[in-house]
Amino acid sequence: MARREDDARAEELAAREELARLKEEHRDLDTAIEALERVGAGDRLQIQRLKKRKLGLKDRMSFLEDQLTPDIIA
Repeated sequence: MARREDDARAEELAAREELARLKEEHRDLDTAIEALERVGAGDRLQIQRLKKRKLGLKDRMSFLEDQLTPDIIA
């Protein structure tokens, strides 16, 4: 039983670490997109790819947050 709890804690810790990494990457992409749009550098295709990557990160972050949030039945 203790092993199962240790495994659950390790999985939660890994999910939290991944979530933190994804949030940082999401912020970095947001900054890069804003900079490219502001100075007019980069082509539209590059900006669209960055936005698509950012959206994928947001989806993964939402999934991880759902996994980390306990279900509460009201």
